[in-house]
Amino acid sequence: MSDDLGPQITDVLSELHEQFAVAGIEDPAVDAELLLGHVLGEKRGRVQALAIMGTRLTAAQYERLIALGGYRAERVPLQHLTGLAPFRELELRVGPGVFVPRPETETVAQFAIDALAASTAPTPLAVDLCTGSGALALALATEVSTARVWAVEKSEEAHAWAAENVAALGDGRVELIHGDLADFAHGQLAPSELMGRVDVVVSNPPYVPDAMVPRDPEVRDHDPELALYGGDDGLDVIRVISRVAAPLLVVGGTLVLEHAEGQGAAIRELLARDGWQTPATHPDLTGRDRATTALK
Repeated sequence: MSDDLGPQITDVLSELHEQFAVAGIEDPAVDAELLLGHVLGEKRGRVQALAIMGTRLTAAQYERLIALGGYRAERVPLQHLTGLAPFRELELRVGPGVFVPRPETETVAQFAIDALAASTAPTPLAVDLCTGSGALALALATEVSTARVWAVEKSEEAHAWAAENVAALGDGRVELIHGDLADFAHGQLAPSELMGRVDVVVSNPPYVPDAMVPRDPEVRDHDPELALYGGDDGLDVIRVISRVAAPLLVVGGTLVLEHAEGQGAAIRELLARDGWQTPATHPDLTGRDRATTALK
């Protein structure tokens, strides 16, 4: 491929913006800048500055960008094209076979981080069930520097992505376990040292009802079904977590669950039936119910 000069960045961004808007992408301008930043190896702010400066792409850069733009217009997730997903202070490796972390989960992480940081233990302990890419587990370990975190993932494909992220970002304080969360509190997976000693259990489990197929192609066609669907009412995995988490936690320990808008009341009821104390549902930054917490 030639390194001859191609079009100006402003023209390329306009081209991508129009293509992405026609494809129905929610934030076409943002995706255009992020995709160009990936090609250039630059942050989004630098891309904007280069555009103002009238910078031109090389022909090779333009060719690569147009190829990636075509995939994005087909609604392949941006994170699959760049290989990275931002999450709080982290950049996580992601791709096919693992659920892409969403901004709304950052609110869920904050509840878990606050509870973990409030522990009086010299080394507070946390467990992340259905860890996926490792987003929640790694956020806790990163933002509570004295913590140790166990992360559990059933999917072989997602576990492989989580293993890569834990190796790069876990600082030796995140233990990744490949297995079914239902086995975690029954001796098959959980180390005996955790039983009754964990300060926080957090999870972003599959919670979409089986009949409610997501409308967004990025979710419907690319996120793994194992990470999305939770039975007829979406709460099957949450019922298991309610039973698994209790034996792990210290008295007064915190459970943090992500869920869909409209599921809070049903989750509070099932947690109360299982003996959890003070279940409460909290909104995300858009005002939608996103997390329910409870105490052992």
